Amino acid sequence: MTTERTPIYQGRVVDLGIETTVMPDGRPVSLEIVRHAGGAAVVAVDSQLRLCMLRQYRHAAGGWLWELPAGKRDRGEDPLHAAQRELEEEAGQRAASWQKLGSTITTPGFCDEIIHLYLAQHLTEVPQRTEAHELLEVHWISFTQAQEWIHDGTLADAKSIVGIYLSLLPLNIAHGGKC
Repeated sequence: MTTERTPIYQGRVVDLGIETTVMPDGRPVSLEIVRHAGGAAVVAVDSQLRLCMLRQYRHAAGGWLWELPAGKRDRGEDPLHAAQRELEEEAGQRAASWQKLGSTITTPGFCDEIIHLYLAQHLTEVPQRTEAHELLEVHWISFTQAQEWIHDGTLADAKSIVGIYLSLLPLNIAHGGKC
């Protein structure tokens, strides 16, 4: 239980503070904690069983990354709504079918960010609406290619790896098999 929070910085994306709490064994500690609204990521699959991947420039990560369409939730925004919005904005796709795959805590040592993961199918193209800070390309790849990229390090984004692997069972795709 947090007993005190000293704000350090509050920005558009993160809220950093020092939180004083008591550990389950009774020890008091002060921790640097980032509070974040969380986000949503989408495993979008077309009628040919291809996966929508973004090649996106990420300054904080040092360059170009392969990722699923994803983004930050607005405070209080329903995770599914955030996923639907991000799929349209980033990939220019709208899905008629949505399935919750699960969620992942991105960096539990210092941040409370949770990414909600969804499978989106029965896609139709809509106008793409990227934001000014986004530089990205939309690509469609096979699940076999995605798994190869995960294993050779080409695809290193954690939320994307988790989302892709969580989608294999509902899509009836064998892990490591040809897709």
